Amino acid sequence: MKRILIIAASDSGGGAGIQADIKAVTLYGCHAMTAITALTAQNTLAVENVLPVPASFVEEQMRVVLSDIGADAVKTGMLLNTGIIKAVVGVLSQYPVPLLVIDPVMKAKSGHRLLADDARDCLQQELFPLATMVTPNLDEAEALCGFPVVSDEAMREAALRIHAQGPRYVLIKAGHRSGDCHDLLYDGNSFTVFEGTRILTKNTHGTGCTLASAITAGLAQGMSAPEAVRKAKDFVTTAIRCAQPVGSGNGPTYPFAATVRDAQVSCCCRELEAAYAVLAQERIGSLIPEVQSNFGYALAAACAPEDVVAFPGRLVRLRDSIARIAPPEPGASRHISRVILTAMAHNPGMRAAMNIVYSEDIITRCRELGFSVAEFSRAEEPQNVRDLEGSSLEWGTQKAIAAAGAVPDIIFDRGGVGKEPMVRVLGTDPLDVAHKVLRIAGR
Repeated sequence: MKRILIIAASDSGGGAGIQADIKAVTLYGCHAMTAITALTAQNTLAVENVLPVPASFVEEQMRVVLSDIGADAVKTGMLLNTGIIKAVVGVLSQYPVPLLVIDPVMKAKSGHRLLADDARDCLQQELFPLATMVTPNLDEAEALCGFPVVSDEAMREAALRIHAQGPRYVLIKAGHRSGDCHDLLYDGNSFTVFEGTRILTKNTHGTGCTLASAITAGLAQGMSAPEAVRKAKDFVTTAIRCAQPVGSGNGPTYPFAATVRDAQVSCCCRELEAAYAVLAQERIGSLIPEVQSNFGYALAAACAPEDVVAFPGRLVRLRDSIARIAPPEPGASRHISRVILTAMAHNPGMRAAMNIVYSEDIITRCRELGFSVAEFSRAEEPQNVRDLEGSSLEWGTQKAIAAAGAVPDIIFDRGGVGKEPMVRVLGTDPLDVAHKVLRIAGR
């Protein structure tokens, strides 16, 4: 397990600072250690007050950790003043570490200054030359370079200027720029652009801390600088996308999102495999349509096809039974995912579905079994829906739900030009769907 020493301030609101750093480092599978530089009284609206930790005590925190546990990497955040910066430099000269990532925190999102003006020169002159990477945002890059950093050209010039101050790598973060946020990494020879789509949310508190800590952990684990940045950027993007409102201002991100998603995917795969095993033991091959079948199960908060687990290559007829080509995985079926996602928009509990062959006898049997049944007609499909790839099933499912007044057990259509008639069996989970399919098959 890699050891990461974090030198930063405490955020009483829990969204940024040492709290965000510890979360990111821990989620990367590393051991997080800390040297606290300041206590802040802050929430999602503002930093109300800052209580500096004496530089001598910052030095002592670092020394006792490094003399015993050691560190594979160090990450700095809010350093506040010249005394603390000099203390950090002094301890690192006594206990050299292989990697140092500097997040040059200068002010909070609310505007509160977090680095004294006279400390900036000390940061650049004494700490930057020791750095593996420096990760300024656009405002920080402007302060470090002395000119506005708003364009691509200005970002490149800023990276050159900061690199000349000593760090091996410079990452200019474009999150404060309007439009898509494309970050820029410079290694002294070439530039690498990391594209990113802006997520419209105010819950972005702690993104800089989280990104820098994730990069530090990635580098400590042996990743190249571009690889560490790319993985960290994906990590933070997921944390932003999955953030839930906390407080009435700039809420924190949710760095646990990726871990929670992985756990949910694993659980969904297991449940889908268990339901498939139930079906594969029975003679239901006659229910597989010409285009084959698929069986999907969505994550609890699914919002895209990638959030629906299904079988790659579909389920195929094998004599009088069924077989899968490969184990289930996320995003394996656009068709069944559109049915499920549309159903979940009306009833979040209806997270699973499987398509089977259509016949009038099957529809009659479904009604006899007491299943709620709804139909849509492809003849009524608007031209703009036909022209838009992949939108037919979303439209048809929506149409059937509207007709039924709720998400039904069964949605079917009688086909159209080039479209095989089809029955979709919906349920709360894979076993619910599997049991419905077996009842339809008379098993």
